[in-house]
Amino acid sequence: MNVALARLGFFLLWLFHWLPLGLQAAVGNGLGWLACFLTRRRKRIARRNLELCFPEKTAAERRRLLRRNLQASIRAALEHGLLIWAPAARLEKLIRLEGREHLQACEGQPVILLAPHFVGLDMGGIRLSTEQKVASMYSRARNPVVDHYLLKSRSRFTEAVLASRHDGIRPLIKIIQSGLPFYYLPDQDYGRRESIFVPFFGIPAATIPALARLAKVAGARVVPAVTRQLPDGQGYAMRFYPAWENFPSGDVAADTRRMNAFIEERVREMPEQYLWTHRRFKTRPQGEAGLYD
Repeated sequence: MNVALARLGFFLLWLFHWLPLGLQAAVGNGLGWLACFLTRRRKRIARRNLELCFPEKTAAERRRLLRRNLQASIRAALEHGLLIWAPAARLEKLIRLEGREHLQACEGQPVILLAPHFVGLDMGGIRLSTEQKVASMYSRARNPVVDHYLLKSRSRFTEAVLASRHDGIRPLIKIIQSGLPFYYLPDQDYGRRESIFVPFFGIPAATIPALARLAKVAGARVVPAVTRQLPDGQGYAMRFYPAWENFPSGDVAADTRRMNAFIEERVREMPEQYLWTHRRFKTRPQGEAGLYD
């Protein structure tokens, strides 16, 4: 995407954010339906992931799930205009926080917020930033216009504290030990060198084992924080879960399996909202054939 096209896109997104959320959702659902016919590569990846993770479903059930996933994803993308321009009062009304007592119970302790890749991921993180300072990971976008607005959305209410995955573990430990909740996104395939293979939907998945290591070195509690997209026009809900007990256990592989099992449980609760367009099983154990065309 060139700079001029990106500027036009964000101008349209600015216009779009003024609409009532119910109308935004309707447009997003409509465009998501069209995407079933227009997109190719991402749809093919999502279809393959659904085949791998839900073999018990019929082909027709997976097609319906794929359509709902594209609708949820495009709806969330269009509603990002709210994160860039809507006032805090509107975000607080549209994105509610549930189970915040679990986060409050860890007050005074380092905290890692485990935030899997659901479509409402940014909604929850930025909603939380309307009330308190939060640290998170950030990868610079190639397009400078996109990068500008992504940074703007994350730093509108509090000064952004962002860490790059490429900077290593030490800066992360300092951020976590400073007392800021660290919004940690754990569930993407970053290749063989940094990963171990643990099950996800019964399939060995290359998974970064950093959660247990960060929690141990920083002395942090792990509080899962999952954001779900509510039915049309009702907004989003970010739910905090109780801090994990006996974590880390001292067994990094077991701790990483526990993390993937928790994410899988949440995916099964709302499978249409997970990031299926990511090649989660791209990296295979030595000697195994690839799972994508």
